[in-house]
Amino acid sequence: MTVASEFLAFSADKLAQLLGRIEICAGELTPEQVWARGSESENAVGNLLIHLNGNLRQWMLHGVGGYPDQRDRDSEFAARDETIDGAAAAELLDRLRATVEEVAGLIRSLPAARLLERRAIQGYEVTVLSAIYHVVEHFSGHAFQIFLLTKQFTGQDLGFYAHLSSKTARLSPQP
Repeated sequence: MTVASEFLAFSADKLAQLLGRIEICAGELTPEQVWARGSESENAVGNLLIHLNGNLRQWMLHGVGGYPDQRDRDSEFAARDETIDGAAAAELLDRLRATVEEVAGLIRSLPAARLLERRAIQGYEVTVLSAIYHVVEHFSGHAFQIFLLTKQFTGQDLGFYAHLSSKTARLSPQP
């Protein structure tokens, strides 16, 4: 295994892992909780699902994969509930899942030589490697916002790190 192949595999796997955890969270929330905001300066889980999809599509599918850029970033944050956006949490998750699968496939298929190619994405001059790093970091940051909001709404421990507890330690911990 090379450093490049490890980076590509880990990046694709991390997006899939985080998506799985987001899906668990969304399954715990009511439709009202998916669209709840503490204030106008905060985003609802629904907005974050739309935003993550838009970011992945723009940075990876457009910026690296060459697809047309059809992102309307402002609308990702303007949606207020499923009647405005036309999508319930399940539909938003279906869209995000399809995008993550497509992006993970693209990442896994990239030859190492492409990692240092330069791209102009969202007004930034970046390498393909830094674009991948950006989307994983960005996805992770918003995923953890969704985890926190879910904990606040439900009062539950999500159990993602239960294997680290001495009370529930497993033989094969999950990274």
